[in-house]
Amino acid sequence: MSDAARRIYAAIAAIPPGRVASYGAIAARAGLPGRARLVGKLLGDTPDGLELPWYRVLRASGQIALPRDSDGFREQCQRLRAEGVEVKGGRVPLSRFGLDGDLDRALWGMPGD
Repeated sequence: MSDAARRIYAAIAAIPPGRVASYGAIAARAGLPGRARLVGKLLGDTPDGLELPWYRVLRASGQIALPRDSDGFREQCQRLRAEGVEVKGGRVPLSRFGLDGDLDRALWGMPGD
């Protein structure tokens, strides 16, 4: 396994329950900014036996990347909701559930806080 793959898998594994991250955010946290597509490729090629919270990784828009009519899409929605993540129309509000959502809230406050 390459060093880049190890760093990306570690960044994915570090996403806590109830939070999500974009492919690009994972790449940046792994020290590989601009390599969002590599994150997607590696998720698709995850070695057997390596358990990752793959369902916590989304597009930069908060949209689930899998086709809406797929079993994977339904499973991803179900797993996220089980962790208390809001999923509406296949999209998660990153301002509330993204890894950096707490930082934004601390700095600027969020409506309803």
